[in-house]
Amino acid sequence: MGLMGDAVTQLVIPVAAIVGIGFALLQWVLVSRVKVSAENDKKGYSDSLIEDDEEENSQEHDVVAKCAEIQNAISVGATSFLFTEYKYLGIFMGAFAVLMFLFLGSVNGFSTKSEQCTYNKEIMCKPALANAFFSTIAFLLGGITSTVSGFLGMKIATYANARTTLEARKGVGKAFITAFRSGAVMGFLLAANGLLVLFLTINVFKAYYGDDWEGLYESITGYGLGGSSMALFGRVGGGIYTKAADVGADLVGKVERNIPEDDPRNPAVIADNVGDNVGDIAGMGSDLFGSYAESSCAALFVASISSFGTTHNFTAMSYPLLVSSMGIVVCLVTTLFATDMFEIKNVRDIEPSLKRQLLISTVLMTVGIAMVTLLALPSEHLFFCVSIGLWAGLVIGYTTEYYTSNAYSPVQDVADSCRTGAATNVIFGLALGYKSVIIPIFAIALAIYVSFSFAAMYGIAMAALGMLST
Repeated sequence: MGLMGDAVTQLVIPVAAIVGIGFALLQWVLVSRVKVSAENDKKGYSDSLIEDDEEENSQEHDVVAKCAEIQNAISVGATSFLFTEYKYLGIFMGAFAVLMFLFLGSVNGFSTKSEQCTYNKEIMCKPALANAFFSTIAFLLGGITSTVSGFLGMKIATYANARTTLEARKGVGKAFITAFRSGAVMGFLLAANGLLVLFLTINVFKAYYGDDWEGLYESITGYGLGGSSMALFGRVGGGIYTKAADVGADLVGKVERNIPEDDPRNPAVIADNVGDNVGDIAGMGSDLFGSYAESSCAALFVASISSFGTTHNFTAMSYPLLVSSMGIVVCLVTTLFATDMFEIKNVRDIEPSLKRQLLISTVLMTVGIAMVTLLALPSEHLFFCVSIGLWAGLVIGYTTEYYTSNAYSPVQDVADSCRTGAATNVIFGLALGYKSVIIPIFAIALAIYVSFSFAAMYGIAMAALGMLST
């Protein structure tokens, strides 16, 4: 039996989520310390980024003013795009929620009578109609949280883009810190919001379900479905938009008008940058949240039909949430290594710094998982499941970096293949792409085999959560 009681578990999870949200807001405040003027543009936006004390001549002032103008245009465009996209997504969410309720509720003819549970024959489970209702509510909550995660990511990105540019004039180290902190805002808000909403949803649903944990965690799976549904549209919609704008900018700007690449005089360039923010940032935020929510909900449901669920061991059942809570704390400490302990002096230091971050977080998280396992679980088997997933994620990250960084031979060889023409470049690049997935596939296969050997399907679910824990 684990050493941690249910009361402590009920306290630790929301506290970790609140700490994550607080740390994200702190990083936002630190980013906003890049001194700006209070000048407003003609449309009333007050996000001009002119540093009054540092601009000593009109030419530099004009440059920074142009930077502020471009940033404002991108921010307004990205916000407008997301509001339009979310308007249609709201219609989809409503329609899909209705269909979801009708299909799930009709399993037993919209029955309102309790039934014998599938995995625990000793208790009665809530009716199918109740499961349909609560699954639909969880779906809507997941979709809303995913949408909020993407929107907040886009806002901090557009807020920090020009500020990072201004800090870059003082050195690459300051620019790196500003960019890293802005990324930390999105990461912590995403993980902490997802954890807090999921935890609160479980506790609210529990008031109705009582001892029917099988039905409770089955309905919670709707949370993951809602998150992934929004991620699909956010990622694909933004990606198509930015690619269309990118091609349009090249065709009209470079081909027809002979305007240089990424010249702000070309409106399609602004649209392309808007697409980068709504697709690669807002869409990525929703996508990451969807992956996190799906992994957590899958692990919780599998646990609910295991001995943890049938014996109503809440602390052991909450092990996936405790792992996520530890991940927030570990990443908080790891962030300080990048922003406060190691100084970036030139561009060549950035890549090793990010690799060091990944390694530090993996090592610290391994220790954290061991602590959580000791306190929450009666045995150590799940520690190995989560750890193998965690270290497999490190291997995948390092392998990806090796095959995509210009500091290593694969990218250099692709560049060298351009000397003999486009055909050899395409063939070599395609072959290298196939080669690059060999190690990640074996890493995932090994993680699946080891985790299944220790804890069957629940072990696989926890290994997947381990990959996302940092």
